[in-house]
Amino acid sequence: MLKTQKPRARDLGLPFAGTPGPLNAITDVAGIAVGLRTLREEAPRPGRTMPVRTGVTAIIPHAADAEPVPVYAGLHRFNGNGEMTGTHWIEDGGYFLGPVLITNTHAVGIAHHGAVKWMLRRYADTYSRGDHLWIMPVVAETYDGALNDINGLPVTEEDVLAALDAAHTGPVAEGVVGGGTGMIAYGFKAGTGTASRRITLDGRDFTVGVLVQANHGQRPWLTVCGVPVGEHMRDGVEPIHETERGSIIVTIATDVPLAPHQLRRLARRGAIGIGRNGTVGGNNSGDIFLAFSTANKGPMVHRAPAMLTLDMLNDEHIDAVYGAAIEATDEAIINAMVAAEPAGGGPYDRYRVEAIDTGDLVRIMEQYGRLRRS
Repeated sequence: MLKTQKPRARDLGLPFAGTPGPLNAITDVAGIAVGLRTLREEAPRPGRTMPVRTGVTAIIPHAADAEPVPVYAGLHRFNGNGEMTGTHWIEDGGYFLGPVLITNTHAVGIAHHGAVKWMLRRYADTYSRGDHLWIMPVVAETYDGALNDINGLPVTEEDVLAALDAAHTGPVAEGVVGGGTGMIAYGFKAGTGTASRRITLDGRDFTVGVLVQANHGQRPWLTVCGVPVGEHMRDGVEPIHETERGSIIVTIATDVPLAPHQLRRLARRGAIGIGRNGTVGGNNSGDIFLAFSTANKGPMVHRAPAMLTLDMLNDEHIDAVYGAAIEATDEAIINAMVAAEPAGGGPYDRYRVEAIDTGDLVRIMEQYGRLRRS
């Protein structure tokens, strides 16, 4: 998985708060792997009228383990015009098992099917024991139909398997990649973005990592590090949506030991993170946040003892975790936009969506005295 060659938002001198991990990515949380499958075709497929610009993003906790490892989790629905599977059990059971996939709205079913097939193959020893185990992967979506032939159902089982098989630790590509390939944020091309924060609690170092699929917001709302950038970048906006019709999926991962009720509260902070760059979470937006912890690693629950013990952070110290998640969410969205490339505008397209002009962005930030000097 190659890291994008374009400068990231922090490299431009944008003064984001907090200290990132070495990769400034969700993969700074040990054991997490990310895989991407990108479909970019500038001409329609036979019998279709639009190009294909879509894909699949896979996030796998404890990716190197020989069997799936339960991770405590929590979620928050800021605005519910969207989908994330497996959430009823996360709410009741407090954990999930297996990968998290993010794709387009009409590919949720095939992504779920592909994830089940991949888990049966990847963890064959586990699922061949006759324990009557079920598989319930987490699959989330945002809508890319402005730039992608979403009704042609271009994502296949093979694409889902390819994203999962490609997952590994290390740098994460951003922008027009994976499930974010056809996505738009604040009227600019956007997509996949990631960031992380390092924090110290009781003398121990921990990491909070975020990955977003950004497809939300209106141009006038865009705010970067407190600067009303969107107000200065109104030219060239395609009238794709007169009101908010996008969505965002925010995945927050950490190695801080948190219980499910704490992770629900952490997931809520994703709403503050996306609010920092301007969105109001419009009526037609699907703003859904998942938080999970890789701490308290243990066996699959049906093999665990009757009495469980776990480490759990004292709530009196959790504010640092909240702050890290908010900061990383904000930066991940801007990373997605800065890394993106223009899309559309061809003979088969309804729209052309420009990428944010980083030169203009830097000039606006300079006008407000908001660039970090190295």
